[in-house]
Amino acid sequence: MVAPDDRGSLHARSAEETVPVASYLFSEEQIRAAKQTGADAIHPGYGFLAENPDFAESVQAAELTWVGPPPEALRAGGDKLEAKRIALESGVPVVPTGHADEIGFPLVVKAAAGGGGRGMRIVRAAAELDDALRAAQREAKAAFGDDRVFCERYVERPHHVEIQLLGDEHGNVVALGERECSIQRRHQKVLEESPSPALDDELRRRMTDAAVALARAIGYVNAGTAEFMLDGRDFWFLELNGRIQVEHPVTELVTGVDLVQAQLRIASGEPLDVHPDPRGHSVEVRLYAEDPRTFFPQTGRVERLRLPEGIRVDSGVTEGDEIGIAYDPLVAKLIAHGSTRDEAFDRLSEALRETDVTGVITNLPLLRWLASHPLVRAGETTTAFLTEQPPLSHPPLRAPDRPWRGPFRLNLTAPAPAPAPDVDAAAREAGAILGEQSSVTAPMPGTVIRVLVAEGDEVQQRQPLVVLEAMKMETPLVSPHAAVVRAVHVEEGATVAAGALLVELEE
Repeated sequence: MVAPDDRGSLHARSAEETVPVASYLFSEEQIRAAKQTGADAIHPGYGFLAENPDFAESVQAAELTWVGPPPEALRAGGDKLEAKRIALESGVPVVPTGHADEIGFPLVVKAAAGGGGRGMRIVRAAAELDDALRAAQREAKAAFGDDRVFCERYVERPHHVEIQLLGDEHGNVVALGERECSIQRRHQKVLEESPSPALDDELRRRMTDAAVALARAIGYVNAGTAEFMLDGRDFWFLELNGRIQVEHPVTELVTGVDLVQAQLRIASGEPLDVHPDPRGHSVEVRLYAEDPRTFFPQTGRVERLRLPEGIRVDSGVTEGDEIGIAYDPLVAKLIAHGSTRDEAFDRLSEALRETDVTGVITNLPLLRWLASHPLVRAGETTTAFLTEQPPLSHPPLRAPDRPWRGPFRLNLTAPAPAPAPDVDAAAREAGAILGEQSSVTAPMPGTVIRVLVAEGDEVQQRQPLVVLEAMKMETPLVSPHAAVVRAVHVEEGATVAAGALLVELEE
């Protein structure tokens, strides 16, 4: 199955048979492709319609096997608001949600029907809320076909920990350990590992029990992931991902369980026959075609791609492939395993030194920096890590000894944490600064989805001028100073290259 703008992809070239489809977001096209090729099952992967209950129902109605949770479980678990309600009834703690005047600021706007950073906006003041809601709705609609969003209290510096689950049609549910996913940019994961260095046995048991209780309450079947925020010894349920995760290889290497094979067996009606035997430690990084400092996606032809040997590598491109703007810019996943956490990270560092990509800018320098960073090696990372430790900045020689990592003066309470820097805000500023004195240029290739000014308009410093979309993510570009719009060089719907002149300004 191949969309019109994906005909040159590796999966299209590798398949023995392909069927053209109008879009990966059209369920009827996927069912037609399955029928045309004589397939008897559809595995939805981990994107597009993977968590869409209407798609699951359509597949079953077409008398095909759906390799995933039943539609009812997808509706209950995939809708974040409904999942939170069920979690509360099951005794699982959740982050407060509601109207801004109820939960206060800072808050985060989230898409009700999906994840992966799409449809998310951090809001620190009431004046930012309306724009954030509208942007989140547009992103959610583009990514998931559903523009419902909600507001949730924002926790500044948590760990992001998720529990891998498997359930069968016979009422059995098992947990296959946790993954630490705190190192993120633009609310999307960059490095994942298992087990989490933030958990001890007692905390691991409590979080596992909560995840299994939630899965049972929903009637969950097949593979899924319960995601939590962890602050100290307190944790809150975030969402249930009703699909295989991008980072599932770290669990496979630690437990010895082939999760995709388990999905297929469960979908065929077999009872769970999984006997995890956790051993050692595993760590994964995502090699993206993106700027290692700003995280802006990049396009271009992969002229050279040298991937390491000796560790697991899952890659979706080869030399000569073109990285475009329509899909996620993931080049490969590199996953290392060792008998200890240090050994796993050492193997990953060596593998990253062997890796070489030319022709397109990638985050390879960032991954090498992460794998050797003292705070990462010490397990002292939260979701704010990449904002508090600017990418590729000079790291400390070593992590502070544990007694000095928090408040240590007697009889004084810990100061309230300062707000973590906003990566999206930094991206907006970078987009403006990249332009010349009186112009704003595109900091990355993308599609112009909104033009907010016209010739002759007076604009204030940091006022949004144009909104770019790339890989289903929106980036507003702002005026670097108070000015008058001299000329607008793009229209809504236009595709632009990095560096393209968008708006000219004058005093």
